[in-house]
Amino acid sequence: MTIPIPIRAAGAFAATVVASVALWSGPAEAGPQTALEAALARAPNTEPARNIILFIGDGMGVSTVTATRILAGQRAGADGASYDLAFDRMPYGGLVRTYSADGLVTDSANGASAITTGHRTINGGIGVDGGARRGVCDTSRNVPTLAQRAKRELGKAVGVVATSSLTDASPAAFYAHSPDRNWQSDADMPDAAKAAGCVDIAAQLVLAPDDLRPDIALGGGLSFFQPAEAGGRRQDGQDLAARWSGRPDSVVVTDRDAMNAAVAAGQDILGLFASVHIPQEVNRPTVAPQAPTLEEMTRAAITRLASAPEGYVLLVEAAHIDKAHHAGLLNASLTDSIEFSKAVAAAQALTDPEDTLIIVTADHSHGLTLNGGARHDDVLGLIKGPTGAPRLAGDGRPLPILVYSTGPGGPEGEEGRPLLEGVDVTATDHVRQAGVRLASAAHTGEDVPAYAQGPSAHLVTGSMDQPYLFQVMRHALRLPVEAP
Repeated sequence: MTIPIPIRAAGAFAATVVASVALWSGPAEAGPQTALEAALARAPNTEPARNIILFIGDGMGVSTVTATRILAGQRAGADGASYDLAFDRMPYGGLVRTYSADGLVTDSANGASAITTGHRTINGGIGVDGGARRGVCDTSRNVPTLAQRAKRELGKAVGVVATSSLTDASPAAFYAHSPDRNWQSDADMPDAAKAAGCVDIAAQLVLAPDDLRPDIALGGGLSFFQPAEAGGRRQDGQDLAARWSGRPDSVVVTDRDAMNAAVAAGQDILGLFASVHIPQEVNRPTVAPQAPTLEEMTRAAITRLASAPEGYVLLVEAAHIDKAHHAGLLNASLTDSIEFSKAVAAAQALTDPEDTLIIVTADHSHGLTLNGGARHDDVLGLIKGPTGAPRLAGDGRPLPILVYSTGPGGPEGEEGRPLLEGVDVTATDHVRQAGVRLASAAHTGEDVPAYAQGPSAHLVTGSMDQPYLFQVMRHALRLPVEAP
């Protein structure tokens, strides 16, 4: 049975849209009483954490989580709405506010830095405080990251995993300090910044002293580590990959097999699996089959770090949730979100919740909206009527179940929304409709979710400010409030 619901859209695009809701008669959902009993039996773990794994789904706002959950369930042959992603059943969680020091809406640099340093900073700033100015070198603004403090003060091992370049904003926030996220190699920096003592992000990763350098870093970005004469981007002639592998028991790897061999050998590993970013998961098996998945990199990092005598801290970032959203590539974004859930599941399977704190969150949200649809409809498709034909909105055109507020799929001029006749809106290369046309879909400023399990996970609850997550992790490790 289908119930028509008239929805009046506001503003310049005012129109009457008819959505549909099908009465679900599929498998029974998990009972609320069962969930209540689990909550009543829950006891907070107040012991110190030996290990911390921070997962950042870049751009993974609440609506992205919802859409991912539905798509993952549908691809598994289950009811999507009641399906659980790996982090959905974590015992604790809440909402996180995401503004920056200079904006209502944050970018990844500030968003990740707020979580990894406890300092809200400017958009574009990495590992610096809120007094920094974009593109102005002032090393007095640098603030230590959780990973740096954990390694220097507690002797813990450190890992970074990302599907982007390792020099991109979110992974860099675990180990680097820069007033401009774009300073990924020396070629990206102005001469004034170099003269003032600032160092590019790739160099900071490789040339950090032993008590600050990550033990394993897996992602893309090979070009930022190699000199121009070797096909890279660097203008200073440094081959940072060679500098890494020149240290004792250290190796640079560029494919899955070499990564696994280095893990088995217990080496310090710099994995650079692409010139810039590892391809989106919808394309990776075809264009870069030698590159590991996010799940495989997560497993490799945890396996390598598990033998660390004092434990470890690890950042895992799914970059293409955001990057595909920016391009309006909804299928690609949600596919990478599903891979992100697989990586979380791998971490849960490889660790003990008694000694490992896992936090799953996002740096910021994106303007994705779920408009309606029947429980059995493909969430990537169109809202349908009783006959199975697409329902028409007030402009006489079909309405996708999911649309963006802004992005390259927005209307041009007076044309209005496309008719979508003969268009496969579920295709991996389909650019999803948006309300306002922008070359790149904009981030949005609503709260993002956070999920947690393990020691101190009960502190991840309610309405939280983004730097608060750093304080939870600092407390879990029993680091002092301020760095010595």
